Amino acid sequence: MSGPAAGTADAATSTDVVCLGESMVTFLPSQPGRLADVPSFGRGIGGAESNVACALAAAGHRAAWVGRVGADGFGDHLVETIASYGVDTSAVRRDPVRPTGIYFRTATDRGTDTHEVAYYRAGSAASAMSPDNVPYEDLLAGRILHLSGITAALSADCLALLRDLTAPRPGRPLVSFDVNHRPHLWRGGDADASVLLELARRCDLVFVGEDEAEEAWGIVGAEAIRAALPEPAVVVVKRGSAGATVFSGLRPGPRSSNAGGAENAAGAGSSGAGEAENAAGAGSSGAGRAEGPDTVTLVPALRVDVVAAVGAGDAFAAGFLSATLRGLPVRERVRHGHLMAAAVLTVPGDLTDPPARDHADRLAALGDDAWGRLRLGPGWTAADRAPEEVRTP
Repeated sequence: MSGPAAGTADAATSTDVVCLGESMVTFLPSQPGRLADVPSFGRGIGGAESNVACALAAAGHRAAWVGRVGADGFGDHLVETIASYGVDTSAVRRDPVRPTGIYFRTATDRGTDTHEVAYYRAGSAASAMSPDNVPYEDLLAGRILHLSGITAALSADCLALLRDLTAPRPGRPLVSFDVNHRPHLWRGGDADASVLLELARRCDLVFVGEDEAEEAWGIVGAEAIRAALPEPAVVVVKRGSAGATVFSGLRPGPRSSNAGGAENAAGAGSSGAGEAENAAGAGSSGAGRAEGPDTVTLVPALRVDVVAAVGAGDAFAAGFLSATLRGLPVRERVRHGHLMAAAVLTVPGDLTDPPARDHADRLAALGDDAWGRLRLGPGWTAADRAPEEVRTP
């Protein structure tokens, strides 16, 4: 990786990733079944952006979460729990009037017809976030600013905040955006999910699922998604069990931003720092069309014995961002995303300890045949080597 960009805080003291968004207290069912039939719930936390921050901190990065919670016990629980992962929560604001959001969910996969989620987040403290009440000095202090489309759906003020944060500005860090389309959040609002395409086009690195692109924008297929998102230097199209396809294109000239080595590592270069040095040039001048042909990288998904299909998308983003910060090649970034997702898929909740870095690095470095044979189940992150890894050549 190259050194910090001009005007950047020293890499030894700066924050790697700042994540902005709503986190809520989640109530997890004690047994499968309809919400109407579940007798009791256990308490946890849930929030796409705070999940990414927790996963990155657990993986050894300097991560911060910026949000807004109520001056209540649930807000206390959120801040204390997120901080326990090593995340900097000093920029979280308390709302003296609005409550912390909560939600209940069933144990089934979000993609099934039987999955139920009951949100109690309308009028929450986080929905009051706006350009006027969030600490910009903290938001822009990291090498990467990670956002998601969920925040844009919470209120008109939250949408205005995301539009402002994705706008061109001097010293803008590399902006990572997970589309995270949640159809129920867009019902009855003044805006619709098409605004997510507008926001994504203003960012440097975009994560989007094939299914959500079709549902939100009517766009089918990875190539068509890239055509609709020509500006970001890197577009990661998640394709479920088929894996992920990454489109990465070089941009001309360096930019002045806080992203430092991370922005330089965000492009298509196989070295992560050399060829990719000028890859993400959107920051101070605004997102511009990637110049030159894309490098297209296809990485198959892992075979995983799934315990609960929640939180995997956030974990994938965290793994990809972690490898980006380390300047790893694109293939390894995707594989680290898959591995981080596999860690979450093999536990009941949204968060878990990631595999040790050297263990994940060994798995990410496997040959294509060995990667294809790898199968991960509950407890694999605690082992020095997965049994399947030992059997691979």
